[in-house]
Amino acid sequence: MTRYFITGAAGFIGSSVGVRLLGEGHEVAGFDNFDPYYARALKDHNIELLRAAGNFSLVTGDLRDRGAVIESVARAAPEVVIHIAAKAGVRPSIQDPQGYHDVNVMGTLHLFDACKAAGVKNVVFASSSSVYGDESPVPFDEASPCDRPLSPYAATKRAGELLAHTYAHLHGMNITCLRFFTVYGPRQRPEMAIAYFTRLIDQGKAVPIFGDGNSERDYTYVDDIVDGVLAAACTSHGFRVFNLGNSATIPLTRVVTEISTALGKPALIERLPPQPGDARRTCASIQRAREALGYNPQTPFRDGVRKYVSWYLKEGRKLEP
Repeated sequence: MTRYFITGAAGFIGSSVGVRLLGEGHEVAGFDNFDPYYARALKDHNIELLRAAGNFSLVTGDLRDRGAVIESVARAAPEVVIHIAAKAGVRPSIQDPQGYHDVNVMGTLHLFDACKAAGVKNVVFASSSSVYGDESPVPFDEASPCDRPLSPYAATKRAGELLAHTYAHLHGMNITCLRFFTVYGPRQRPEMAIAYFTRLIDQGKAVPIFGDGNSERDYTYVDDIVDGVLAAACTSHGFRVFNLGNSATIPLTRVVTEISTALGKPALIERLPPQPGDARRTCASIQRAREALGYNPQTPFRDGVRKYVSWYLKEGRKLEP
């Protein structure tokens, strides 16, 4: 049994990681500020699942509160910290760069200081494929400089990686940065493309397509991401960066088609201009994660969409707005 501390525990990925760990018999302390970015009902549902899954405790707190973060980590006395909490979303970050900096950069600094003070040696930091921008060669490789972010969100995630390197170097900590590639699956945030499009198609509303619809993303099913997170949590190697993706690009038009097929309903399309801050294509090279973590994603996109739609029809309708 290992003691874990998960920030963002009430969120999509944080709760998915927590439920898996609890099911394996570990102890989990969750930390979340229940930011009103999306409906509270979905987060409360996630917490109920965590409480039902095993030895779980919850601290309601804010990463911007340095004292609260340090006290919470010290009280939990974890062996591993998994840092997933963040202000999420590329487009909202353009409107609120200060807020994203305060949570994603200063909050991460507070957490790393708390880990140092508590003697935590193993930390996993959730980064993002957005750090690659549009200038990195495809497929994206971890050795890319990543010095041309396209949004404040991407810049804050890259800043978190640089802080992780500094703390690993100065304090002998093992900090693994995981660059997530467009994670989807049951209980995902309602504004994310697959959840949003599913809801619109189900309700007979038009799906907004920004640009020509040929932008591509490396969609990664949440169970595969959880596999990678847990593998990283058990690895001691100083500072390392890994891509966690599916290594397969899916155009936006196919996303709509697969959801429409899974629902058995036609999709109405609304064409809109391209949005600032969005990369045109993301695709992960996962060779490094395969070799070091044994990471091996198992869920093809079509299967993942069907799993999501099945969950949505059984549970999601009553939870999402």
